[in-house]
Amino acid sequence: MLKFGQNANNFTYPFVLKACGELLLVEIGRRVHCEVVVMGFELDAYVGNSLLVMYSRFGDMEMVKRLFDGMPVRDLTSWNTVISGYTNNRDPFEALLVFGLMGELGVRPDSATLLSVLPACCDLVALKQVIEVHGFIVRNNVGYFDVEVTNSLIDVYCKCSFVIGARTLFEKMSGRDTVTWNSMTLGYVSNGDHFESLRIFCRMISEGARPDQVTLITVLGACDQITALQFGTSVHALITRRGFAMYTIVGTTLIDMYAKCGCLDRSRSVFDEMLEKNLVSWSAMIGALGLHGRGIDALMVFNEMKETGIKPDEVSFTLILSACSHAGLVNDGHCIFNQMMKEYGINPKDEHYSCMVDLLGRAGHLNEAYQFIKAMKVKPTFDVWAAFLSACSANHNIELAEIAARNAFQCKPQRVSPYVLLSNIYASEKRWEDVGRVRSMVRQMGLKKLPGCTFIELDKVVHRFLVGDRSHSQSEAIYAKLEDMRHQLKGLYTPDTSSVFYDVNEDLKEKMLWDHSERLAIAFSLIKTGPGTVIRITKNLRVCRDCHTVIKLISKLVSREIIMRDIHRFHHFSNGFCSCNDYW
Repeated sequence: MLKFGQNANNFTYPFVLKACGELLLVEIGRRVHCEVVVMGFELDAYVGNSLLVMYSRFGDMEMVKRLFDGMPVRDLTSWNTVISGYTNNRDPFEALLVFGLMGELGVRPDSATLLSVLPACCDLVALKQVIEVHGFIVRNNVGYFDVEVTNSLIDVYCKCSFVIGARTLFEKMSGRDTVTWNSMTLGYVSNGDHFESLRIFCRMISEGARPDQVTLITVLGACDQITALQFGTSVHALITRRGFAMYTIVGTTLIDMYAKCGCLDRSRSVFDEMLEKNLVSWSAMIGALGLHGRGIDALMVFNEMKETGIKPDEVSFTLILSACSHAGLVNDGHCIFNQMMKEYGINPKDEHYSCMVDLLGRAGHLNEAYQFIKAMKVKPTFDVWAAFLSACSANHNIELAEIAARNAFQCKPQRVSPYVLLSNIYASEKRWEDVGRVRSMVRQMGLKKLPGCTFIELDKVVHRFLVGDRSHSQSEAIYAKLEDMRHQLKGLYTPDTSSVFYDVNEDLKEKMLWDHSERLAIAFSLIKTGPGTVIRITKNLRVCRDCHTVIKLISKLVSREIIMRDIHRFHHFSNGFCSCNDYW
């Protein structure tokens, strides 16, 4: 254009500036800005707004502020551009300050303003400000009937853990779109209510709304958290019917879901059938194998990935180190840790150090693990000390456990898990005064222990059992089945009452063991399913040694395979044996 002697004007420059911003052509953009000034168009509102957009894209908010302050006339687009610029460049505090100034000067915001302000509130987890913005919307009827604004409010409320407020808005909406449903399902998942997330999804389907990739990935994530295999399999069928199976991200989520629901064979089938595999897909398969204690297979997949030319990243190294830890592959873990640093130039992060401490600790090399921690180039974090504390507990080393616990307390004093673990270590050694001291500390700090519970899915309905739970409608039959199994196993094993961390007599300890939630779930499954049916359960905590022994015996007694997921890994019980070989 310029070569042909045509001069640019105030209609030309905005398009050029927009192109520079989108392509991140910083130097060219600055030269065009100089030309704008020379040509006298800098004070033009349209050109000025385009400059604001361009510099926002460059991340140069200092220049944006200078230009904005120097504008003789600011229209609504000017204000919206600056607010969105601060929000997109991770400066939510400044975004809210500009929004406040806007109100003081009597500039009325529109829906676009609100769509920039609400994410800024979310970044600051400023629920009070979100409620104030919501009140402004209602009072001034700005964006009140705008689906995008309402969706944004639902999303922000969920991210600020105000799910009740999000649900109230959701129920009042008359024109919900897919984003609305996604915001609600994801909101429940993010806040730990996976059951309600699945209920919302069922309602979405029944009301004729069409799920997209985001919906399906969210729902599969909810399924894997509560081991809802049957539900997840139905979602997989829907994915196939709707043509989403071809997408790599969906396939990767299916790999993860099947693995976490205890169905490793299906996980591997999905992986093998994928037309295109990326780093995330390979990492998901490595993680799946590691979760099930198949460390050698995980190593084979890891090496196969490298042979295809895909370079492992920090996440894939974390997963393969974890796989080595669960399988007791100490030498392989050492080699991979060194390979990560020397061959790939990746400096170890907290998760890599934690995996190495776990690897050494599980193998009983506590002194080596402690020396490894002391030799770390960075300050050990809570996760490192927690992994070491867990290893000390498994190996009954009180002296090192106390060191690990003290450091864990200092890192995160409000985390209850190290207090519980230390108390349990003292209890196993019958040091009841120390147990009382630690439990008193927990009470004084207002901390609460996570109650043990077990999930089991039957006919697409997930049942939850707590310790000593008698709230189930078939509680009487469940406890009768437990008593029957207890009678049949009597004399076949000696109860390990060291797993009961209370100063009571042995008979009561044995009774308390039979109240554990995983036994209730297994008894329920034996009542409700036919011979030969695989039993799949999920425990939210680490399975105790006595339950581990009892489940091995039950698997032989009833000729059933029992697949159990605890907080660390999967256990496949069959014919009196466990896939972990008692190494967990």
